Amino acid sequence: MTSGIGGSTAAKELAGIQADTSSVQPISTAERRARVEKAARLMQDNAVDALILPAGSSLYYFTGLRWYPSERLTAAILTPDARLIYVCPGFEESKLRETLGAGADIRLWQEEEDPCLLIKTCLQDLHCKSDVVALDEAAPFFVFDGLRNALPLARIINASTITAECRMHKSAAELAIMQAVKNITLEVQKKAARILHEGISSFEVAQFIDQAHRAYGGSASTFCIVSFGAATAMPHGPDGEQFLREGDMVLIDTGCKLHAYNSDITRSYVFGKPSQRQRDIWELEKTAQAAAFDAAQTGVPCEQVDVAARKVLAAAGFGPDYQLPGLPHRTGHGIGLDIHEWTYLVKGNQRPLAAGMCFSNEPMICIEGEFGIRLEDHFYMTEQGPRWFTGQSHAVDAPFGDH
Repeated sequence: MTSGIGGSTAAKELAGIQADTSSVQPISTAERRARVEKAARLMQDNAVDALILPAGSSLYYFTGLRWYPSERLTAAILTPDARLIYVCPGFEESKLRETLGAGADIRLWQEEEDPCLLIKTCLQDLHCKSDVVALDEAAPFFVFDGLRNALPLARIINASTITAECRMHKSAAELAIMQAVKNITLEVQKKAARILHEGISSFEVAQFIDQAHRAYGGSASTFCIVSFGAATAMPHGPDGEQFLREGDMVLIDTGCKLHAYNSDITRSYVFGKPSQRQRDIWELEKTAQAAAFDAAQTGVPCEQVDVAARKVLAAAGFGPDYQLPGLPHRTGHGIGLDIHEWTYLVKGNQRPLAAGMCFSNEPMICIEGEFGIRLEDHFYMTEQGPRWFTGQSHAVDAPFGDH
C-alpha cells in the first residue's frame, strides 16, 4: 500500500483537526486605498474617464464590498482622481453602509429607474468626461447594453488593462493569506488520502473534504473533483458517483477560500501498489511540473513555462500540443480572489513574468481509457525567481512525504 493512503476514518481525521488562522489578517483599508490609487494612475495613463465595477471579484478587490450579482445593478464608479461613487437600489443602501460606512458616496436608484442613467448623471455631476468608459470584464451583458444606451457617444472598453494589471501582482499581505489557505488544502488532501478504503464513494470523499476545509477555518470547498481509475483521465472529472478499487489511480483536486482568496491543489496517487506504468507516468508528470517551475524566471514570457512542460512530455512520446495522450490544457493559471484569473501560462502569452504573480503549475497527463495524473501546486514570482507555495509531491509511493 502507498504510504499515507488509507488506514483511518473520517471521524478520526476530523477529530484531529485544530484550526488556527489568527496569524493571517484580512486586507487592510489602507491597502485597498492604495489599490484604488494605482487603478486611478492606470486610468490616467490609458486616458480612461471612468471605471465601472459591478458586483464581482474586482469590486471586492478595490472596495471590500462583497455583493451578489443580480438583475439589479450595484456598482462602483472610479474616476481618474481616485474618487469612488457607488450606485445601488434604494432599498439596499443600509446594507452597503454596513461595509462602506457612513462617509461613502452612495447614489440610489428606484425600481422603475435605469441605473445606467444614474451612472451618466454621476459622471456629469463630477464634471467627469465619458469619452472612454472601462467596464469590468466579468460584467453581465445587460450592464454593457445599459451603458451603451445611456452613454451613446462613449467608447466602452474592457477594464482588464486596469483591473488585471492591479490584481495579478499580489502584495505581501495577499501572499500571506494565499500561503495560509493553500496550507489548509494541502493538510485536507493528506487527511482525505488517509480515509480511503476499497469501496468508498467519491461523493463520500468530497463530503469529508468539505467538512475538513471548514474545520481548518477555511470556507466550504469552492470545488471538489474526486476521481478513481480510468475517470482520472478526465481533467475535470465525471459527474457520476464512483467507488474505489484496489490498484486505482486516485485524483483529488480541491480548494477553499480564506479572506476571499483561493486554494487549488491536486494530488494523484495509487490506492494499493503502483504498477510500473503508473509509476513511470507519475514520475514523468513530476518532471514536467519541475521543468515548468524552473522555466518560470522573472522577465521570461509566460508561454515559455508551458513550452518547458510540453517539451518534457513530447520527449516521452506524448502530445504534441494538446493532443492525447498528453496535456490537453494550459500548464497553469493565475489565482487569487478567483480560482482562475489573469495571467495564464499558455502558448501565445508574451507577458513577462514579474514579482507578485501567482500561478498554478499543473501539466496534467491524460491517457484515455487508462488513467490521468495531475500534480498541481502553486508558486509565486519574486524578483529572484519562482517560489513554491506548496512543494511538489514527494514520490508515487509516498505522495505526502511520509517516508
